[in-house]
Amino acid sequence: MDGLLGDSTRSVKATASQRVPGQPVAPPPVPVAAYHLSDDESDGLDFYGRNSNPAWRQLESALAELEGAISALTFSSGMAAISSALRVLATPGTTLVVPADGYYQVRRYAAEHLAARGVTVIEASAAEICGAAEHLSHADVVVAESPVNPTLDVVDLHRLSTICRSRGATLVVDNTAATPLGQQPLSLGADLVVASATKGLSGHSDLLAGYVAGCHRELMAAIERERVLAGAILGHFEAWLALRSLGTAGLRFERQCGNALALAMTLDAHPAVRAVRYPGLPTDRAHPVARDQMRRFGGLVAIELADAAAVHDLVNRSQLLVAATSFGGIHTSVDRRARWGDAVSPGFARISLGIEDADDLLADITGALG
Repeated sequence: MDGLLGDSTRSVKATASQRVPGQPVAPPPVPVAAYHLSDDESDGLDFYGRNSNPAWRQLESALAELEGAISALTFSSGMAAISSALRVLATPGTTLVVPADGYYQVRRYAAEHLAARGVTVIEASAAEICGAAEHLSHADVVVAESPVNPTLDVVDLHRLSTICRSRGATLVVDNTAATPLGQQPLSLGADLVVASATKGLSGHSDLLAGYVAGCHRELMAAIERERVLAGAILGHFEAWLALRSLGTAGLRFERQCGNALALAMTLDAHPAVRAVRYPGLPTDRAHPVARDQMRRFGGLVAIELADAAAVHDLVNRSQLLVAATSFGGIHTSVDRRARWGDAVSPGFARISLGIEDADDLLADITGALG
C-alpha cells in the first residue's frame, strides 16, 4: 500500500505513534540522560542518553521509511552525519571523490581532516562524475550531491551507482536538496544516503539535524558505533521538533516545489535575469535526467543577476525575501553564494522557495527586480 500513498500521507503515517489505547497520538519528547538499569546486563534496554533515546528511534524509523531504507541514524547536523559516514568509509590509504561544485564544507572536511589521515581526496564536478571521468576508476568512496547545491546540476544516480558497483566503490548520495519526497537514491543504487534534516524536512529554520540512511546492516552498525564514540548525537528536544515537523513535510514540499517552478518560469523570461537553473524547467539541461529519477524537482531556484549589487537590491526592495544561507524553510530566502567562496559569478543567487502564495511571491520578486 505504501507505494500508492501520496507525500503528505507518507509523511503523516511515518510520524504516527503506535495505536495503543490511552497513549498519546503524537509522541512526546523524552529528556533523558540516564536510565534505571536492570540486573540482566544483556537485556538490550536503554541505559545511557548518548546511546539511545525514544525520540531518536521514532524519528529514525520515520526517516528510514521515507528514504526506503532498512534503517536510519540521526545526528546533530548534516555535517555530523556525512563526516561520521566518511570516517567509517574513507580510511587511510583509500581514495575519496567529493563534489567539486557541491556543498563547500564537505570539500573542506575532506581536505583538512581526511587528507591529513592518509586519504587521497579527489574533487570532481557533477559533469565529470556524470561523464565517468578517469579518476573514478581508482575511487573507493564516491560522494555525489544531486541536485547539486548551489548550481542545481543533476547527477545520473542510476548510471553512477552502476559504475561504482562495477569498480567496487561505495556510493554516498547527499539527498538534502531533493529530500526523500523528491527522490530516493537508495532505489537508484546508492549505498548510503546522507542529508541535512535542518532544511526541507524540518522546514522551520529553527533546528539543526542530520541523518544517514541505508540498507547495509554492517555498514549502518559501524556508523552507529562511530556516533556513540564521537558523540555527535541529536538532542532529544531537536529530535522531537524534527519529528513534529516531518508530519507536514509533504504539504510544505508540494507548495515549495510549485512555487519554485512558477518562479523559474517567470524569471526565465525576465530581462534582468541572465540565467535561471531549475531541474523542473523543460528547457534546463538537467531536466531529462531529473525527470527520470525525481518525483518532484525541489524548492531551490538558481539565478544569475548582473552583479552582487543587483542581488542585494533584490533583497532590499522585496517585502517577502529573507537573506539567509540555509534553505528549505517556510520563508522564501536568497543567498548570494559567491560570498561563501563557491565558484560562481558575483551575481549568482540561490533562492529557496517558501510556502507563501505563489501570486504574492511572483509579484513581489518581479517588482523588486524592476
